[in-house]
Amino acid sequence: MSYQDRYTTAAQFAAAAHAGQTVTGTTLPYLLHVTLVAMEVSAALRAEPGHDEGFAIQCALLHDTVEDTSVSYAQLVATFGQPVADGVLALSKDPTLPKGEQMRDSLRRIQAQPHAVWLVKLADRIVNLQPPPQHWTTEKIAAYKEEARVILATLGAASPLLAARLAAKIAAYGVGRV
Repeated sequence: MSYQDRYTTAAQFAAAAHAGQTVTGTTLPYLLHVTLVAMEVSAALRAEPGHDEGFAIQCALLHDTVEDTSVSYAQLVATFGQPVADGVLALSKDPTLPKGEQMRDSLRRIQAQPHAVWLVKLADRIVNLQPPPQHWTTEKIAAYKEEARVILATLGAASPLLAARLAAKIAAYGVGRV
């Protein structure tokens, strides 16, 4: 299957899976989030060749399907194969764990995956570091920023481009909030 066909199939699957969902705090369709993550990954792939591009883009487009929709791991295996399903599962927080352990667990599972999956997590946090919602407390903003620092320290070696972008987003995050 060509790169374009893999992209199209994953984008259509993600669009159907996230149908009706919106980006938190907006009326924008959630598909915008996953396509922005795919764009960040695509930019890294172009600047830093050597990753499996089709695999990386599929994981980027599908990264929230297991965590945020009714899509199962088995459905991903059947449609995209075990490597993509494993990448998406690693990017998904385990809801059976206490909230404070979910990120560390996911990062451990991501580290066991090819670096293409690491790119997706870096890109996801870059996209998520938009101005914080107005209702977030200073403490919540600081905690989210600290999580981003942990992601950068843990996975940044996979992509100098995404590491630099994430570092800049972290530095700017929440600045100017009272």
